[in-house]
Amino acid sequence: MIGKLKGTVDSLAEDHLILDVHGVGYQVFCPARILQGLPSAGEAAILFIETIVREDLIRLYGFASEAEREWFRLLMTVQGVGAKVALGLLGVLKAPEIANAIAFGDKAMISRAPGVGKRVAERIIAELKDKAPAFGGVDEAAVTVARGVEAGVAGNGVRDAVSALVNLGYSQAQASGAVARASASAGEAATTETLIRLGLKELAS
Repeated sequence: MIGKLKGTVDSLAEDHLILDVHGVGYQVFCPARILQGLPSAGEAAILFIETIVREDLIRLYGFASEAEREWFRLLMTVQGVGAKVALGLLGVLKAPEIANAIAFGDKAMISRAPGVGKRVAERIIAELKDKAPAFGGVDEAAVTVARGVEAGVAGNGVRDAVSALVNLGYSQAQASGAVARASASAGEAATTETLIRLGLKELAS
């Protein structure tokens, strides 16, 4: 199987490129974000490759890093998620952003990808939430806060502080991370107001 290609960009299309490797042109399908970041025709490029073989085709998928390729593989283990949906998700979110969105249960962020509705987003989160931290360096303390809030077991101060920061426009991941750090420095007895104030300071730093 092909794991990596290093060559010259021959041409770019909407969903793929032709990569010339020693005179052989490989058609490689890539997420939109990756294609937009590639150099112009005639310039060198390196892509990490996932090869999918079916009865009627052999298709190469290219990524800018091994982490993105691993996420492509992982996403396709979810029921109902094929190559097209996985590419769409990697086309709008970077690997760490996908890891955070899944770990924090952020359905809205996952649903930004074309072809990903609420039901598919929920399935991705449910099936991958325990694997996401290992794939993206997710802040475990922040995840604990977020899940505690979601399950209704977090303290009122923590829950209200996270809610306040989300209402101010921060994502669930940002708010949970800031409150987790604020709570660690202020202690369990900290008031909602203190957690919000310290959380905002964390977000501004």
